[in-house]
Order: sequence, then C-alpha cells, then structure tokens
Amino acid sequence: MITKNGITDDQFGQELILDLYECDLKKISDGEGIRQFVIKLCRDVIKMKRYGEPLIPHFGHENPVTSGYSLVQLIETSSVTGHFSEYKLSVYLNIFSCKWFDADKTVEFCKKWFGAKRAEKRLIERN
Repeated sequence: MITKNGITDDQFGQELILDLYECDLKKISDGEGIRQFVIKLCRDVIKMKRYGEPLIPHFGHENPVTSGYSLVQLIETSSVTGHFSEYKLSVYLNIFSCKWFDADKTVEFCKKWFGAKRAEKRLIERN
C-alpha cells in the first residue's frame, strides 16, 4: 500500500471514488465555484500540483439527468474528475494519484464544499 511517506509495496497509487448526494444546487451549478473547489482541493487538501487549468464544461443537455458541469483537472501525479447532476443534486468525483493523500479528510472537505447530506466512498489501491 502507498503510505504517507511514499513507501509502497508495488502499489501504483490510490483512487478515491466519491458520490455526494443531496447537495446544494447553487454550489453544484456554479462553474466558477467548481473551479475554486478544485484549486483548493489540490492545494490545501490533497496537496498536489495542478497541471494546467481545469476543464469545466456544462453539457449533456439532451437529458435532464446528465445535464450539468463536468470537471477534469490533471495533477502531476494523475487526475481529478467529476460530474455534477443538477437534476439529482449529486456529485460524482474520482481522485486518482500515485502520491498518498488522506481520503477521509478529502471526503469531509468535499461534503462540506458542496453541502452534501450524504456521501458514499470507495478507496481503491491501484497496483
């Protein structure tokens, strides 16, 4: 397993899969707010260097369930991606990194930022 000091036993990295439910509609439908979220997430929470600016298009308009923002932020150790369903008041995030980050702290930050009442997480070791 990848550790805080970077020592691994053949593990390539870790991926946090996070689903947030009953989110604040204003927060998940604000492109600039999502941009600020990923900047703060990378800088202050997972402590990763962003590679370029995030892509945050709003699309999927042919179906109300899929309509909303998507997020792609490359980081030097992999990526942060997300999909925001305004219809379902949900956020679906994937944070993949070869460098260790505190998954529990990350979940709490994301829940608070988007005003989620409920969260489901899965943490996967990537070998």
